[in-house]
Amino acid sequence: MAKANIIFSDFPDVDVIRVGNVFYMISTTMHFFPSCAILQSFNLVDWEIINYVSAELDGTSGQRLQDGQGIYGKGMWAGSLRYYKGVFYVAFVCNDTQKTYLFKTSDIRGNWEKSEIQGFYHDLSLLFDEDRVFMVSGNTNICLVELNDDLSGPKENGIDKIIISDKSERILGYEGSHFYKINGKYYVFLIHWQKGGMRSEACFVSDQIDGEYSGCDVLHSDFMDWKSGVAQGGIVDDGKGNWYGILFQDHGAMGRMPVLVPVSFDSDFPVFGIEGKVPLNIQTIDLNPNYKYKPLFCNDFLDSNGKINLCWQWNHIPDFNFCNFPAKNEYVIQSNSVEKNPLLAKNTLTQRAFTHHCAAKVLVDFSSIRNGDFAGLCALQGGYAFIGITKENDDFYLVVAQRKTEVEKWKIGSVDNDKPEIVWKKPVCSFVKNNFVTLQLEFQFSPNGDFAYFSYFDEAKNDFVQVDFCKSLFFTLDQFVGVRFALFYYSTIQSDVGGTVTFKDFEYMVL
Repeated sequence: MAKANIIFSDFPDVDVIRVGNVFYMISTTMHFFPSCAILQSFNLVDWEIINYVSAELDGTSGQRLQDGQGIYGKGMWAGSLRYYKGVFYVAFVCNDTQKTYLFKTSDIRGNWEKSEIQGFYHDLSLLFDEDRVFMVSGNTNICLVELNDDLSGPKENGIDKIIISDKSERILGYEGSHFYKINGKYYVFLIHWQKGGMRSEACFVSDQIDGEYSGCDVLHSDFMDWKSGVAQGGIVDDGKGNWYGILFQDHGAMGRMPVLVPVSFDSDFPVFGIEGKVPLNIQTIDLNPNYKYKPLFCNDFLDSNGKINLCWQWNHIPDFNFCNFPAKNEYVIQSNSVEKNPLLAKNTLTQRAFTHHCAAKVLVDFSSIRNGDFAGLCALQGGYAFIGITKENDDFYLVVAQRKTEVEKWKIGSVDNDKPEIVWKKPVCSFVKNNFVTLQLEFQFSPNGDFAYFSYFDEAKNDFVQVDFCKSLFFTLDQFVGVRFALFYYSTIQSDVGGTVTFKDFEYMVL
């Protein structure tokens, strides 16, 4: 038996398929690059990242953090993954470019060919049906559109109609479409949020693709006392007659976590969970029991082939003219612009928080930073906080700082142009002899609150010392992602190319 919350990390908007004995899953990556993570499993419980769909998308100034605001809360949203006649397809929208992208490949681990689908289709889902291609998408009103054979846009004189409308008293109307044909019937799975309730999973069924769809909520369930509904996702079978839903649940600042739910059918209508609830444990069949999975977190920056480990993603598209990896355990960032705070810092490298109690530490060589520079380890989210090194009047200081803008201002599309508030400060010379220090950031998540703690290694004490400051963490809509560990460097005075910082010996700890 395995826990139903199969991945203790921020992998939202999942879509899962099975090809042979392999399950593949994609997840939203928003403003992080490379974009659209692809994961693999043989049992629906254990997963590993095997690729990303795109390295850069369009490479706009916003995607490169060159416009003073970036694409926080935008970027890649809610993709659809399908396999048809030997080809893998992924389609999704980007809310910064207002485009719908289509990627395809015959090798899911290889390179993907990019094109566009004319129009903008929120939370779309593809369906290949007897050499015709369809798509459902939308919010509140769910629309069915027939596409051209090459998926370049709507088919002339093809089907284009609203098939489902949410008429309930709601906070969030139907969206998050997942579209299937099973045993000759057409199924649309959706999420919505009725007033006075929580997020719920719904399903609508029709005997004909453009016929009348009827349905209702199929899951309205909290899980593990997080007081949030398990919803948004689709279903997949294991080839052995068993069906499962893979949905997600909000877990506060940690993000949105995938949850595996058993599914059965009663008169061709899906039944989720056990007596309407998500069970704590779930049994699956392992289609490759001897397979060894790579962890979803890592220490080294580079793998054995000299490529960046797939656990790492950049905050926006990096500029490799100003960052590099001298060794598998070293990452160097060079400053070339003046910024206000870590959210605007280029070449920031990140990893997701993983499990309800985790930490990371890293050695920072700050010998080559300049006056006004900041470098360190950040709890990256809308309400960020960091521990790092700064230089003032040629002296080095260890600081802990946080975003000072009020929470009410953190809305989708909002930009933080304020300097961070320094809440703790100490001369570096008081605890290290050389120009390097090991910093540590610890996360604790629970339904009762989410917190970050900051520590540094004191050479005289030969031990870590925790700073007398605890940061409360919150999931906010300006970034729409879970908090991450982030290595950052930026200047506030000198804009010319010059200063550098080196991060060494990163270590990820599950506590």
